[in-house]
Amino acid sequence: MDKVAIDLHIHSLLSPCGEEEMTPNNIVNMALIKELDFIAVTDHNTAKNLPAVMAVAKEMAKETEKGLCILPGIEVTTKEEAHILAYLPTLEAAMELDQIIYQHLPDVMNEKALFGPQTIMDENDQIIGEVDKLLISATDIGVDQLFKIVTDLGGILVPAHIDRKSYSLISSLGFIPLELDVKTCEVSKKETFENVKKNFRFFKDYQFIHGSDAHQLEDMAEREFFLELPDMRRQTLIHYLG
Repeated sequence: MDKVAIDLHIHSLLSPCGEEEMTPNNIVNMALIKELDFIAVTDHNTAKNLPAVMAVAKEMAKETEKGLCILPGIEVTTKEEAHILAYLPTLEAAMELDQIIYQHLPDVMNEKALFGPQTIMDENDQIIGEVDKLLISATDIGVDQLFKIVTDLGGILVPAHIDRKSYSLISSLGFIPLELDVKTCEVSKKETFENVKKNFRFFKDYQFIHGSDAHQLEDMAEREFFLELPDMRRQTLIHYLG
């Protein structure tokens, strides 16, 4: 088993709350500086910066001896206003989910002056477009519907920051539906697994991961959160989480 350093909850500048410094190249290079092994860029309700992030990581692997694995992901806001991390086995599956989510976002346009730009970049950190709909809106997809959509694409769901008093599955519903076949929950970076288990007894049957929920480079995790995996394949990580 390998001890793998992870940060599976990172936002690029495509998320309206992400800082301008969160470009594909900056994210990948910071992850390498911090000696992370697996990262996931999980923008709000979109995957449109994943092609650039994955291309940068692939090119960096050729140029250096440092390997960095990217798990394709999206932080989806369900109609219950719960944030759920959807992890997919391939970039193609993530982009398919991206298209589905966009169709289920309300027709609320982003106001740049209020929320900031929603910038799509290429692998050279050049701007190639913007997303017009406001990405921090709630979709009209329910948690149960999202589970079916993501599992049909070969992915899994991880409820995000379940310890928070807003935008978590627990704050929205008060529980995790039994029909939601979830194995792993994410806990905020500064919270402990022990406190979560103590405050919510029904969490005893779940496993937990930490995520940084980074919106700026300095907030990305150090080499501090680990999983033990037999190899560094994305499918292995998805199997562990789901």
